[in-house]
Amino acid sequence: MRYNFFLLLFFMIVAFPALGQGKIDGFYQGTHQGAIVLGGGFEDSKKYLAGDNKLDLERSTYYVSLFTAYGITDNLDVNLSVPYISSTTESNLQDLSLMLKYKLLQFNSEPGIFEVSTAAGFSTPLSDYTIGGLNDIGQQATIVETRAMVHFMSKSSWFATLQSGFSFKLEEVPNSLPATLKVGKATSTWYYDVYYDYQHSFGGIDYRGTPFPQNFREFGVDFHKVGGTLFKPFSSTLGAYVSVSYIFEGRNTFLGAAYGLGVSYQINSD
Repeated sequence: MRYNFFLLLFFMIVAFPALGQGKIDGFYQGTHQGAIVLGGGFEDSKKYLAGDNKLDLERSTYYVSLFTAYGITDNLDVNLSVPYISSTTESNLQDLSLMLKYKLLQFNSEPGIFEVSTAAGFSTPLSDYTIGGLNDIGQQATIVETRAMVHFMSKSSWFATLQSGFSFKLEEVPNSLPATLKVGKATSTWYYDVYYDYQHSFGGIDYRGTPFPQNFREFGVDFHKVGGTLFKPFSSTLGAYVSVSYIFEGRNTFLGAAYGLGVSYQINSD
């Protein structure tokens, strides 16, 4: 079975907290193989954490994201993501994200296969979207990303993936440490997973804190999020997914659910 078809499950590699599931995933496309994924959805937020204080502020945000992945070799993938996000007061292209992922080591064992990978890349704004309010679609930051990942695939198609790294921001946006744990099952007929996603920002200011007036780029954004994805392939090239996630704790972030769906197309350039 070819697991590269399920790479779509990490298509939402953007800085917007409700959309991300980690910058990389545990599956590789394979030499001269690729995937194109078109997805969309919305976030329905009922509360906002200003620092640690919960406020009765609501926001609905909609998104469309185009993701492409290509296997340069069996051990080297390139991923590109372009998101369009619409909030109450802002609708625009957000931040382009480009990542290179490389498989360093692979160990075969009786239970299954262990793999160790690393990745690096960047994200940068695609438009001059405004900042200065809670309906902002980003923080207008160029970010240098690094990741390390351990991936296990059992002989019965169950898998677990753990990744973390460092996000270095080139503007006054605080640097951050992300981490994602995902477990699931990938077969030729179904894919499903559940995950926990986390981000910790180093320093930064809080909404409605000091100094005033506030620079929204300086907000430190933390979040704890859980979610899951269900994917169904319809043929060797076409599939579709649905997803749900929920941010339940954090700092300077909206709390609430996000829902998504999309289609995937597998390409072969041989």
